[in-house]
Amino acid sequence: MASITVHNSLKPGPAVAFVPKEQGKVSWYACGPTTYDLSHLGHARNYVSTDIIRRILMHHFGLQVDFVMNYTDVDDKIIIKARRKRLLELEKEKPYSLELARDLVFKAFGAYAKSNLPLLLSGDSSKLTESNYQQRKDAEYSRILTGGTLSGEGKPSDAEAKVKMHLNNMDSAAQALQSGTGLEGAEEVLLPYLDSLYKETIDTSDQTIFTDLTQAMEKAFNDDMVALNVLPPDSVTRVTEYVPQIVAFVETIIEKGFAYEADGSVYFDIAAFEKAGNTYARLRPESKNDKALQEEGEGSLSKSLEGKKRSGDFALWKKSKSGEPFWPSPWGLGRPGWHIECSVMASDKLGDQMDIHSGGIDLAFPHHDNELAQSEAYFHKCDHGEHTWVNYFLHMGHLSIAGSKMSKSLKNFQTIQDALATTYTARNMRIVFLMGRWNDGVEISADMRKQADSWEATLDNFFTNTKAKISEADAPTDGIKDLSLAESDAKGLLEELSQAKKDLNAALSNSFHTPEAMQILLKLVREANIYMHDQSIQPNLQVVEAVARWVTKIVGIFGLDAGAQPPYDGLGWTSAGAAAAANVDPKTAVEPYAAVYSAVKEEVQGFGIPEAAVQALLDQQNPDAEFAELEKTGDRDVEKLALPYIRATSRLRDELRGVVSSATLEPKTKQAILALSDRIRDYDLTELGVQLDDRVGEPSLVKFVPAARLIAAREEKAALAVKKAREKEEARLARAKADEEKWAKAKVPPRDMFKSDAKYQKWDDQGLPTNLADGSEVPKSQVKKLKKDWDRQKKLHDEYISKFGASP
Repeated sequence: MASITVHNSLKPGPAVAFVPKEQGKVSWYACGPTTYDLSHLGHARNYVSTDIIRRILMHHFGLQVDFVMNYTDVDDKIIIKARRKRLLELEKEKPYSLELARDLVFKAFGAYAKSNLPLLLSGDSSKLTESNYQQRKDAEYSRILTGGTLSGEGKPSDAEAKVKMHLNNMDSAAQALQSGTGLEGAEEVLLPYLDSLYKETIDTSDQTIFTDLTQAMEKAFNDDMVALNVLPPDSVTRVTEYVPQIVAFVETIIEKGFAYEADGSVYFDIAAFEKAGNTYARLRPESKNDKALQEEGEGSLSKSLEGKKRSGDFALWKKSKSGEPFWPSPWGLGRPGWHIECSVMASDKLGDQMDIHSGGIDLAFPHHDNELAQSEAYFHKCDHGEHTWVNYFLHMGHLSIAGSKMSKSLKNFQTIQDALATTYTARNMRIVFLMGRWNDGVEISADMRKQADSWEATLDNFFTNTKAKISEADAPTDGIKDLSLAESDAKGLLEELSQAKKDLNAALSNSFHTPEAMQILLKLVREANIYMHDQSIQPNLQVVEAVARWVTKIVGIFGLDAGAQPPYDGLGWTSAGAAAAANVDPKTAVEPYAAVYSAVKEEVQGFGIPEAAVQALLDQQNPDAEFAELEKTGDRDVEKLALPYIRATSRLRDELRGVVSSATLEPKTKQAILALSDRIRDYDLTELGVQLDDRVGEPSLVKFVPAARLIAAREEKAALAVKKAREKEEARLARAKADEEKWAKAKVPPRDMFKSDAKYQKWDDQGLPTNLADGSEVPKSQVKKLKKDWDRQKKLHDEYISKFGASP
């Protein structure tokens, strides 16, 4: 195995050597999602980056990876979301009048402001209403809304994002109150208010209130991962399936003296753990006494739990209150703490020590630090020193928006579903993540998106052109047998390929440095493009193919081609057609291409073109026979199978374009031929994902490009033509209007130009004003200007007379 280094959160600083506990194998536990809402781009960043590293270990370094991931389906956030959802549903079923509904919303409106936006209630003693809300909002929070901070210093962060979220919720509620729509539109302020009133009335003995939510969100998450081409875990675990094991795990920690029971809950005893020679908060020692993070880790429903010896001690088992799910335990009805879940499930699957544990950087403290502590406490043996539960902790960096991490709780996120439907493709999103270090924070910018688009376009064009050139030359496409025989012109590119392989391996060995790897691929592809388009030589396509196949292998390893499978030995992106045709009868697969050729051939025959070259093609081309020979080979790649029909169509079109200048053809026939030529290129073949590049003195080059991309380009071109035509017509109309106004003004003789102006009373023989309306003489300062205006009008009027003759 190559020497790999990795950034290990347990050992801050430079990357350290990665040495699995068993040679050739890697045990890995990844923190999965808390299934209470749809996943967003921040989750995509975590799971896609994790997937990239996993793929590199498996398919580049050849390691056998046992990858385990959990679903957290018991958690304070799940309880709150499911319970509030049920309470709101029940409330909407009540026969509220509009007046009663308004009263409920108004109370929720005030309660929400008091809890989350207290500045709205400060200063002015009058009650907050929907009428004065906007004024108070502007007075108290305008600084936040215009990009400032709560403190007036530094840059906006999560605190400011949370304020904006709360203001948005209040905006909607105020609008609902003003419009009198009842409960509609005020849901976000109603949810916590209803929960405060009725949470204890919910019967949680039937846990479907929670499992309906978690199962739906788990399915949505899995659908997102499939869409993002994230490999499924080798094993998955769910908290609800591990409660008995969690109880037993907690009992052992108590028996070893590292936990204590208090009022039905069980807490981890940090002091006892440290006294036994163990280290707490090894990942984030600086956060050890951060009360805000500690409270966040305990969950919003656990603030009222009592009995902790010290504030930093955390819950292993929580006493369930009314409105919460519960399971039996030696300490009474309760539920697992958040951190204990992963300790139990990971240990069950991977034993007392694992190679890798991973998750988002926001989980480092307290979640992962608490996991480490309670797991090491469970496996602790006297006189054996500290137990090492995890050898390497990998933390994926945040994805940020305007300096604030993307978060469900902040509601500043774009869901994966929405992103893939509107903004990204799965490949483009993965490229963006590959262009940043997995352990660094990423703030997606327009420049980053532009770089990713350019990178993808460069590889797209390289793959397309390479396949087209090889296909045109009928060169072999099954790999290169002996590149050492390449002529001297190709030696430089071969050396670039050899160096790129070394550089890429070094980059991936350096803590999976994908940004560097992406640049290595880009540089090699650019060198290959220069070589392939060098007019002074005849490029060796086998060498170009070798480059393309190696690049294909690496992008396959990175997970950029959803249709590709290890060992990624194809050429270019897998085509949707090839995948679809794998289980389709070949004749059926090529039928659309055969239909295009048949229709084109029939239309050309109808032209009655006498040129021998055209007649020879019509008589001699037999794509059906060529297809039959290809079919016998067993190849199911629809692109290869369709080539006989595409080439036959392209040859006919090339000949038509050549004979259209013939003097023997009628103008009407020439127009029809040109129209057919354009239709074949822009519609018939475009709809099938085939692009024809017209070349001077050479046959058109056949390229396979996704039909959607070709159609989009065609529509963009058409829209641009319409826009240009519209702008041209608007310019013509503007010129016509300007001319009309110019000549209307020019028609007025200079002697009459000031006569209609009420500012003047008398004029001289030329029509220049001499006296103002009050009888006084025109000031000398104005006379000079009036004379200049008169001279300009005389010149313009003379031009009018020259063009149109004297006015009647």
